[in-house]
Amino acid sequence: MLLFLSLALGTLQDTPHTGRAPLPDAEHIAELPADGGAEFNRLVFEASPYLRQHARNPVDWYPWGDEAFQVAAERDLPVFLSVGYSTCHWCHVMEHESFEDAEVARLMNENFVCVKVDREERPDLDHVYMSVTQALTGRGGWPMTVLLTPDAKPFWAGTYLPKESRFQQVGMLEFLPAVRESWKTRRDEILSSSESIVRAITQRSGSQPGAWKGAQALALAAEQLEGRYDPRHGGFGQRPKFPVPHQLLFLLTRYTRSGDAKLLEVVEHTLQSMRLGGIWDHVGFGFHRYSTDERWFLPHFEKMLYDQALMTLAYTAAWQVTDDPAYRRTAEEILDYVLRDLTSPRGGFLSAEDADSEGEEGLFYVWSPKAVRALLAKDDAEWFIERFGLTDEGNFLEEATQVRTGNSIPFLEQPLDDAEQERFADIRERLFAAREKRVHPFKDDKVLTDWNGLMIAALARAAEAFDEPRFAEAATRAADFVTAELRTKEGRLHKRWRAGQAGLDGTLEDYAFLSWGLSELYEATLEPRHLAVARELADTMIAHFHDAEGGGFFLSADDGLELFVRAKEIYDGALPSGNSVAALALLRLARMTGEVEYATLAEEIMHSFAGSVAPNPSAYTMLLAAVDMAEGPSHEVVIAGDASDVRTQALLRTVRAPFLPSLVLLHRPLEPDAAIAEIAPWTTDQIAIDGRPTAYVCREWACELPVDDAAALAAKLSARDTER
Repeated sequence: MLLFLSLALGTLQDTPHTGRAPLPDAEHIAELPADGGAEFNRLVFEASPYLRQHARNPVDWYPWGDEAFQVAAERDLPVFLSVGYSTCHWCHVMEHESFEDAEVARLMNENFVCVKVDREERPDLDHVYMSVTQALTGRGGWPMTVLLTPDAKPFWAGTYLPKESRFQQVGMLEFLPAVRESWKTRRDEILSSSESIVRAITQRSGSQPGAWKGAQALALAAEQLEGRYDPRHGGFGQRPKFPVPHQLLFLLTRYTRSGDAKLLEVVEHTLQSMRLGGIWDHVGFGFHRYSTDERWFLPHFEKMLYDQALMTLAYTAAWQVTDDPAYRRTAEEILDYVLRDLTSPRGGFLSAEDADSEGEEGLFYVWSPKAVRALLAKDDAEWFIERFGLTDEGNFLEEATQVRTGNSIPFLEQPLDDAEQERFADIRERLFAAREKRVHPFKDDKVLTDWNGLMIAALARAAEAFDEPRFAEAATRAADFVTAELRTKEGRLHKRWRAGQAGLDGTLEDYAFLSWGLSELYEATLEPRHLAVARELADTMIAHFHDAEGGGFFLSADDGLELFVRAKEIYDGALPSGNSVAALALLRLARMTGEVEYATLAEEIMHSFAGSVAPNPSAYTMLLAAVDMAEGPSHEVVIAGDASDVRTQALLRTVRAPFLPSLVLLHRPLEPDAAIAEIAPWTTDQIAIDGRPTAYVCREWACELPVDDAAALAAKLSARDTER
């Protein structure tokens, strides 16, 4: 099998079907046989849009579960595990080439038990087998292909496989028979290799404790990011370029601590460059997944909810630091996109929009000069064509054929000035109205608990910074939906809601992200019920995910999925890790509630992963947000007074307007039996003195003399310690 480890290890690229009749609805699905019948396979019964995309494949797919592995054991066959997600471009390429092909499907069905997994629904599974893939191949990505024994132990891993061999990539038609032959004739070697892989992954999947040096990690991470900074185009490294907003948030935090202008320059240049490039949807708003080039021009066109949430946080923070209206406008436009296109009628946020429409990646988003001239007056058309870089031959190459299509991605070389902004606003509306008539990309309409937690946090921070109630209202509506539909009576979370049904056990990210989002929402709304649920979720997370021996938190619950390893993760990739966000959420709760045990557990996370973090802390920038709060100085601010009083509002605005990531805010109403006193008993004596709205500023658990003037409060909060 070592031969296969050097072959067919596809590219790290991430793409649904159009033009097909819809799958049966619930009423008609109930009439189908258990295996889906002649037209469908078992995936027709699944809620995941990604799995349902494969319901018509001739491959005899199973969802992950006991049945698949029992059948594998009974038939004495290996398991062909395929992992992807609904808006993954190369997942769809592999499906069209192989999984829809009768000969490939025959080879798969005869020689494997085939299992499909939606990585967005099962991050625990995805993490374990991606760790295997990266260990064996040195790379990762989706589609991910892993071959397993009937007891779910891996013996081969790769990514995209073409149907037929080309260059150095073995094709499915050659690969599948070779595996079949090896399974028959070299079983002992395969099983031995599998056990070796399991031992290696088990050793790597735990935490790596060490001597924790928080201040050193903060300084080194900033230095490493500066070293990778691209001074020409912004961002870090070369191609492809992923927006990693928590890295920018970290640098903004370091800037506010140190006053180092270089750090602010890195952040601003990156945010400005992304906003100009094709990675930004200039017509419909929102960010595409990532840029395939170094200058943010050519994106992979899918749009993910979590990217919108994290980018909103970064642009909002940049506006708080600089007061540059361009950052506020971008943050608000991202949220306009989410509220328009990624919000369900009941308020929960949908997962993603695909890159493809009409079978072509990016077709929905590109423009030809001819199409623009047909829509706009001559002067406006020529201005838009020139200003946004459209050309008659097209300004980019079609990825598969490397041929110019005549279509162009709108992008800017320089920002629009105020007059141009006003002109473009009208042009954009007309282009958007025309684009809405096109065939839209597929929309993954599942509601994921963890991603909703991120979006709730982003909306809450934007609501506070911009003093914009509609964002707080949208966050509240989503929070109410998630806590009502994705939380059980026992307080446990489900992972996913779709088509009226919740399902799948929640993972660490669900508890950590939602707890954090709800604590942020409390600060934006001052409604104690959000903080109460945030604390309850943290308590449930501790009860079912905490590693009492090694510290930190497992990805799956103690009564959840059983694999050959119970994994933990701290790496902050496109999505922050559950442990990083758990550390931040627990520190915030410690300071809000006065419960020191939360801070102890957060510090334990840092110590348990110190060995992993120390050499390359810039890979853990969401964790470093918690480190910054732990290292201090941090502040707990209580505003006592009637929330409707203009003087109270002035004090609240003083706290909310600046970028103060290591501050928590609580509100103490005039009523002595306020609900907040039950959640945060330490606020009981912090009252409005003589009926006047009063601010209490506490630092590292010690409170200073109260003030009742916004200017005095601002002075207390603006004091900055020297860099740690």
